[in-house]
Amino acid sequence: MTRTATPPATGPDDLDRLAARLDADDPLAGFRDRFVGSETSLVYFDGNSLGRPPRATLERWERFGLEEWGGRLIRGWDESWMELPFTIGDEIGRTAIGAASGQTVIGDSTTVLLYKLIRAAFDHQHGLDPRRVEIVVDRDNFPTDRYLVEGIAAERGGRIRWIDVDTAAGVEADQLRAAVGPETAVVVLSHVAYRSGHLADVETLTRLSHDAGALVLWDLCHSAGSVPVECDAWRVDIAVGCTYKYLNGGPGSPAFAYVAHRHQAALAQPIQGWMGAADVFAMGPRYRPAVGMRRFLSGTPPIVGMLAMQDTLGMIAEAGIDEIRAKSIALTEFAVEATEELLAPLGVGIASPRSPAHRGGHVTLSHPRMREVTRRLWERDVIPDYRDPGGLRIGLSPLSTSFAETLDGMREIARAVAEVG
Repeated sequence: MTRTATPPATGPDDLDRLAARLDADDPLAGFRDRFVGSETSLVYFDGNSLGRPPRATLERWERFGLEEWGGRLIRGWDESWMELPFTIGDEIGRTAIGAASGQTVIGDSTTVLLYKLIRAAFDHQHGLDPRRVEIVVDRDNFPTDRYLVEGIAAERGGRIRWIDVDTAAGVEADQLRAAVGPETAVVVLSHVAYRSGHLADVETLTRLSHDAGALVLWDLCHSAGSVPVECDAWRVDIAVGCTYKYLNGGPGSPAFAYVAHRHQAALAQPIQGWMGAADVFAMGPRYRPAVGMRRFLSGTPPIVGMLAMQDTLGMIAEAGIDEIRAKSIALTEFAVEATEELLAPLGVGIASPRSPAHRGGHVTLSHPRMREVTRRLWERDVIPDYRDPGGLRIGLSPLSTSFAETLDGMREIARAVAEVG
């Protein structure tokens, strides 16, 4: 469905009328009622860190406890649980990341999956060509990604090639082109920058990495479920994403890993656990990796942690990722407009790309007192999050956020900024 352009508001009353019209015209408005807490006055601006729980998940948890865990007990492993990492992984592939079946699996935490796949890619590349000892990463990538790269480089005798980026933007083609070369083993990039919301050109940056003979790992944590992703079409090598943000998997829900078919047999992941073995129950004297995505598992799958995301994946399939992206753009554009009307006169700036084509699902607002502003907002049931230097992130989850809620929150931000001076 195509959304028509919205004329800019010119005053506070116009913002009210605009929010009401946008909500009335929103084809996804009905999804909001499917989330716990949507009926309250709390303003939730942190869906890009932890999504609201779907109401259907509460029923799913109860059924699982009573019928599957409580009723079937250990038989559940044979009946469905052993395959759940792959069936849900394939559903993430279909609905959220543009991946054909057999390439996506639910596994460990984001950090563990990133470690396994960056390390596997580095070892593979270095084994093919001993000159390839560099991991390329930008200095404003998410801390876990950077910390892991530092650890893997030290562990494997590699080097890091850092890309310096504007914290209000992200990695661009010219910067990557200057960083990669015959010594590059792996490039580690984020599709949506965690701080600024910058939306990277995955297809172009992947092609530049391949032209240099490197593999590239994409961190999809801030894009999966909010921004269209086409792993297969963009020739992505490997990717990792979390499920507790736009996929609403719940606190600490397990992450997913994508490995393109063409790489699966060649990559040897370093944490050799029994679930990644060719015959899980043979329990033989030596480890032999499984064929396909099972080889990237290590320990027992976190079944309970996989339950909640299934309900959101169903909603994404129902709504369509393109329509979700259209609403995401409309929400962030509305937040930018409200910022210019309500917050700019108070000295608040926008530390995110201004063009929606280069911005993911959140907007970062800058002011020297934003840490104190965030504290005050939390006390008033307005929940953004804070990121140095002086950044307040407005995370707008398209399925659960309304335009009226967004406007209420922006007005509370203006009130808090005025108070702190």
